[in-house]
Amino acid sequence: MAAPALPPMALSSFRRWTTAAAPPPAPPPAAGAVEIAERFSFYGVSANLITYLTGPLGEGVAKAASALNAWNGTAQLLPLLGGTLADSWLGRYRTIVLASLIYILGLGMLAFSTLLSSGGHHQCASGQVCAPSTRQVAFFYASLYVVAVAQGGHKPCVQAFGADQFDPTDPLESVSRSSFFNWWYFGMCGGTAVTLVFLSYVQDNIGWGLGFGIPCAVMAAALAVFLLGTRTYRYYLIAGGKKGLLARAGEAFAEWRSRRKAASHEHGRDASSETSGLSVVDEEDQAVVSNGDFVKEAKAVLRLFPIWATCLIYAVAFAQSSTFFTKQASTLDRRIGDRFKVPPAALQSFISITIVIFIPIYDRVIVPVSRRYSGRPSGITMLQRIGTGMLLSLLSMVIAALVEARRLRIAREAGVVDEPKVPVPMSLWWMVPQYVLFGAADVFTMVGLQEFFYDQVPDKLRSLGLALYLSIFGVGSFISSALVSVIDRVTTARGQSWFANNLNRGHVDYFYWLLAALSAVELLAYVFFAVIYKYKNKGAVHAV
Repeated sequence: MAAPALPPMALSSFRRWTTAAAPPPAPPPAAGAVEIAERFSFYGVSANLITYLTGPLGEGVAKAASALNAWNGTAQLLPLLGGTLADSWLGRYRTIVLASLIYILGLGMLAFSTLLSSGGHHQCASGQVCAPSTRQVAFFYASLYVVAVAQGGHKPCVQAFGADQFDPTDPLESVSRSSFFNWWYFGMCGGTAVTLVFLSYVQDNIGWGLGFGIPCAVMAAALAVFLLGTRTYRYYLIAGGKKGLLARAGEAFAEWRSRRKAASHEHGRDASSETSGLSVVDEEDQAVVSNGDFVKEAKAVLRLFPIWATCLIYAVAFAQSSTFFTKQASTLDRRIGDRFKVPPAALQSFISITIVIFIPIYDRVIVPVSRRYSGRPSGITMLQRIGTGMLLSLLSMVIAALVEARRLRIAREAGVVDEPKVPVPMSLWWMVPQYVLFGAADVFTMVGLQEFFYDQVPDKLRSLGLALYLSIFGVGSFISSALVSVIDRVTTARGQSWFANNLNRGHVDYFYWLLAALSAVELLAYVFFAVIYKYKNKGAVHAV
């Protein structure tokens, strides 16, 4: 489906391109619909992926967890490229449309990959599951990374595009923008909760082809709705002379190399040394002026690095909710009544449900109460909000370690240690508190990071700002993948892997204790950098 031509534009009073008609006071529903559909599609793939990798694809637990973390890391880092592409060349609207089309392609390929024959049915013993062919595995991973590319273009743009619909010079709309980040996340997580329950059941009980095909259809429908709203949106102007930060960084480097060569050439000519020296100085002065904006923007982005770096372990802990948490849940008693079994991945819905419940409480109760004491419109600052969530994440890892230690003890007492297919006589509801704490942590840290990186980068780099927020989780996923691989190799050499395919013989609880300790160290470092951080001056009063 081709994107329609953009409607006639007029420059708004706050330097944005908008339709000639009066702009809406809030993001139109179509922008939210495409984001909810994207989250439905992404979590429809990622939430239960560990089950597909260790089931139909036949991979070991440690290998599957590392592969999933590597894919997640790639998917969360690619928004840096997508955000730059949007800010520098295409604009957010066109990037969203292009990324949505790539999403539909990738999801369709995933659904088709489940239909490929393994090519070895005649060699399989009766009653045994055939190993997938190399062709099927390769095509599946290629499809998976097409989805990652789509996420890279989609994720940094849709939320920034929604926030662009607010006029920062209008007092009412400016105040509403902070609540927008809360309610945007509310809607996104509401859709995610439905996804985790519905699609994980379809994938576990009906089939993976349908489980991957439904997100493809939903994404196509959402793109159609988004295109229908084209004439109602506000747009940023991508001026020909205003290139993005990375593009101008390349130009600045090329110009510097050119000046060095010119200076070297002129200094070799004795007859005109004085004149050439003045010429080089003049050229350098002009270069400083032409690259002044680039230097300011680069400094504005680099000053965010300490906050970015001290949130990485939070992202490592977050990665466990879709890997080892899900594998743990699969070993427990998941029965509700005589017939129904809760899909292991469905427990992740408690994160989203907690967010859906807690965001209204935060927005309507916590913010007004804290506002009375702090005198700030937002109640607490963005950095205080992020730090609160990091503390809750630390507590979640402590509880996860205690619950896993209990699961291992009950498995030993029940004599099912060497029977991995027999459920441990322990209810899966024991795992709910760690999911709930993660949900509460997300309300503080995830939403806080989104607002922080959107607000603190230069205005023209806001897609890149949200991409920087996402890159925290990309790098965190790669760190998690590396940790799992190294720990698996070391502990296997010593006799028994912490991540044994039979989790009853492993020690995932030790891994959780390690993450809790790292989270504590990270929190101390974060508090230090948060205290000395100076907010970008926008006329609003901030304090750590």
